[in-house]
Amino acid sequence: MRPRLTGLLPGELDEEQTKVYRSITGGPRAAGPQAFALSDSEGRLRGPFNAMLLSPPVGHAVQALGAAVRYGSILSDRARELAILAVAAHWNSRFEREAHEAAGRTAGLTEPELAALRAGTAPDLGDPAERAALRVTTALLLHGALSDEEYAETVSWIGERGLFELTTLVGYYATLALQLRVFAGEGP
Repeated sequence: MRPRLTGLLPGELDEEQTKVYRSITGGPRAAGPQAFALSDSEGRLRGPFNAMLLSPPVGHAVQALGAAVRYGSILSDRARELAILAVAAHWNSRFEREAHEAAGRTAGLTEPELAALRAGTAPDLGDPAERAALRVTTALLLHGALSDEEYAETVSWIGERGLFELTTLVGYYATLALQLRVFAGEGP
């Protein structure tokens, strides 16, 4: 499937779209791994960010949510990237996988851990909080809910705030994967 949105050049944006564009390109994402570019060589936003320009009020809220779950969360960088990459594997989102493998490497994920996540399997993790975060992510992706035991175990490792942030993160990246399929041409 081919991309459905051509992408707008920065000079083609209206005032509200420009605010969204600046929030994305001037925010914390811009300081991310250098291996991943948010825009092409002419300044068009890549991936899900391009679609956010279609509705500036919603696009701004969505990008702000993404910034909050990535840069304002109590989850460790490794736990966060494990969860994001599990969502990317579940939805077969090439864009998110490529972007977050770069971020995962920066967070300390190893090549064997990345390969396991890419294959849709759980890597061997020594940190119980990371294991809990990945188990919850998998449960949410497969069942959309947690058992009482899964809830209690996860809260014991990452707390209720961490669990709230993790469920929000899973929903956010599932939303991006859906938008990528619809607008950017990422097929199943």
